[in-house]
Amino acid sequence: MSDTEADQVEVVEVEVAPEVAPEAEAAPEPEAEAVAEPEPEPEAAPEPEPEPEPEPEAAPEPEPEPEEEPEPEPEPEPEEEAEVEEEKPKFKPPTAPKIPDSGEKVDFDDIQKKRQNKDLIELQGLIDAHFEARKKEEEELIALKTRIEKRRAERAEQQRIQDEKQKERQARREEEKQRKAEADAKKKADEDGKKKSALSSMGGGYSSHLQKADQKRGKKQTEREKKKKILADRRKPLNVDHLAEDKLKDKAKEFQEWLRTLESEKFDHLESLKRQKYEVTTLRKRVEELSKFSKKGAAARRRK
Repeated sequence: MSDTEADQVEVVEVEVAPEVAPEAEAAPEPEAEAVAEPEPEPEAAPEPEPEPEPEPEAAPEPEPEPEEEPEPEPEPEPEEEAEVEEEKPKFKPPTAPKIPDSGEKVDFDDIQKKRQNKDLIELQGLIDAHFEARKKEEEELIALKTRIEKRRAERAEQQRIQDEKQKERQARREEEKQRKAEADAKKKADEDGKKKSALSSMGGGYSSHLQKADQKRGKKQTEREKKKKILADRRKPLNVDHLAEDKLKDKAKEFQEWLRTLESEKFDHLESLKRQKYEVTTLRKRVEELSKFSKKGAAARRRK
């Protein structure tokens, strides 16, 4: 019995070892189990195994555990950190696997596989979410491009319709202008025919009067034509569509100089006009004063 009790005590010590070990040192426990596994002899007696289970409770070996329990005093710090973390985005720290208290063997490989599978599932979920978001963004981009193309086509169609309407309006203006010119020419020809018939029917005195009126009208028309000719000479077409940037700058400088000369001429003419007006008013006043004095002298002479 002493040998079996010794074997049982050894078995109990091997099984209790994982309970005493802390959770942070989970890696070296498989080695202890590996050392305990090659002893199949104590496990051959299944019936006496449940009997020694209450012995470790009375054994003095697990008594040092309460001495280690006062260590949770620094635990308030993680609570404060937990409160700070609650304000931030919640993050679940990785928890160590729980070791059963019944002394059963822990399969760390299975735990590691489960953790890896869980990480893979989370990673796959993140990848799927990323691809879904990317697919949605691509669909939105394609829809935006189609809207832009559609809007561009609509604007081009609107511009084409506006150009056609502008051309139609221009053509109508030209037709109206041509029709009006033809009507004026026809009216003038009719008036000339009537005048000629009237001249042939009436006497020579009236014809001479009409000729003088025509001459006066012709003089007025020639003055108007002269004015138009002068304005046409001054208003020259630009023709700057084919010019380069440097030539455009030179043309702008030329127009600026020309405008400056025109402004100076205008100022000179205005000054001369003011001077002439002043001279006319002064001369008129002198004439009025002289006429007053001459009237007074003539009246005095008459009295004498």
